[in-house]
Amino acid sequence: MAGWEFATIFETVADRLPDATALRQGERTTSFRDFDRRADGVAAWLLSLGAVEQDRFAQLLFNAPAYLESVFAAYKVGLVPVNTNYRYGAEELAYLWGNAEPVAVVFHGALVPVVDAVRHRVPSVRGWLFVDDGTSDCPPWATPYEAVAEASVSRQRAPWGRDGDQLCLLYTGGTTGLPKGVMWRQDDLVVLMPKTGPFTFGPEPDYEAVAASLLEAGQATLAACPLMHGTALLTSQSVLAHGGSVATLSSRRFDAVELLEDIARYHVAGVILVGDAFARPVLEALDAEPARWDLSSLAVIGSSGAMWSEPVKRGLLAHLPSVLLVDAYGSSEALPLGTSVSGGSAAVATATFSLTDRALVVSEDGRIVRPGSAEVGLVAVGGRIPLGYFRDEAKSAETFRVIEGQRVAVPGDLARVGADGSITLLGRGSSCINTGGEKVFAEEVEEVLKTHADVVDAVVVGLADERWGEVVTAIVELRPGAAPGPGRLVEHVRGRLAGYKTPKHVLVVESIGRSPNGKVDYRWARSIARERLAPLGDY
Repeated sequence: MAGWEFATIFETVADRLPDATALRQGERTTSFRDFDRRADGVAAWLLSLGAVEQDRFAQLLFNAPAYLESVFAAYKVGLVPVNTNYRYGAEELAYLWGNAEPVAVVFHGALVPVVDAVRHRVPSVRGWLFVDDGTSDCPPWATPYEAVAEASVSRQRAPWGRDGDQLCLLYTGGTTGLPKGVMWRQDDLVVLMPKTGPFTFGPEPDYEAVAASLLEAGQATLAACPLMHGTALLTSQSVLAHGGSVATLSSRRFDAVELLEDIARYHVAGVILVGDAFARPVLEALDAEPARWDLSSLAVIGSSGAMWSEPVKRGLLAHLPSVLLVDAYGSSEALPLGTSVSGGSAAVATATFSLTDRALVVSEDGRIVRPGSAEVGLVAVGGRIPLGYFRDEAKSAETFRVIEGQRVAVPGDLARVGADGSITLLGRGSSCINTGGEKVFAEEVEEVLKTHADVVDAVVVGLADERWGEVVTAIVELRPGAAPGPGRLVEHVRGRLAGYKTPKHVLVVESIGRSPNGKVDYRWARSIARERLAPLGDY
């Protein structure tokens, strides 16, 4: 039994601070009373479908109030929210939903074409919930979200009740290849939440103590990155649990000016972003117009999921000397592993973090690497970690291991650990590419390239990029006499995979030169790419 669960926490906040703001987007403001009420409407609809305990409910949504409302609805009736990347195409959705087998999907109107293309391939779905964004009419096979959210119903609780063992599924590509659902117990997520208010969620649930701590509304936080990623979703859940409000940008493409305007308009105290892909445009906007915005309310900018470089941190601190820059290091499988905090005139070096007391570095042969040694190992975290990957025992055994008697998560990052406990990341021990916080599995892109009639072989690597962390770069071997041109190969990939997975550069070589065992030398591939692109001024 037992343990913390999010639905009762959010309901406690709604009872204590009903008029406080929970959600903001543009001119729209949602109070905690309405956040609770609308989630009840969605929860009642889910039960009307015949959903049972721990059935899955998938969110295919851009940032919007409906995202967090629908997650709250799932928690209320013991269902499992399933984050779904809105950039996925039909094939990717068919795979993910085929694995998760959701009983219901909520989606934005702009995504009707891709949903319609895939819905006949996911027979588990009994209900499709349409969120009107002004781009299309509700299709006849879907139910309007507003009709459900605004239904007059009582507070919802399923016959099977709630407890901390009920799950949140975080789907991640990461080093696991095709997306895998990381199974987190709600109780573990609550205890591991970043503290964004005065109350500390200890190991034993105490909802009366939560209520007693809610004397006033908490801080305003702006999620600049997509709620479909763990960075924004988990931080937003923490903010709401402490009685704070979560704002999201109205634009569906990141706009640094809109971000700065919303910080000033909402008196935002905290911002959630993902590395240089978000932080660099913000710095460029501040450099261009340093006196345009009143950012005096801002106290913290937090980032996780992608590289946040020291030069960008220093630039931001020059404009915002009183703001703390908190660079969190972790993954969907490992929360948290470490942090680096910069403030004033001091910016922590790129990719250098202080380990949490739950983190360690382990060797490939199952030993703990001691701080101060020169040995390179794999970063791991113990204590409260996921149960494993949903419906993938083999991959679970690879990532969740027992090291010197304790169960740990080993997401795949190589690192050295200093004598002071700080870790310096050395890169992934796999072919994963991190571009702007999105994870791209190189072999997936390679396989799509090789389906083109003119391509004999392909290898995909990530090259360092100031803004995006890494950019996807393809090296291809063509059939004799073929000359499709890089643009056609890029469009071939774009037609089958999400846009962020398409190569920025396509380079043609005479031969990929695989070894007799079929393996490719990725170091050679990166070297060739850098050599060929350097004269163009890219690298």
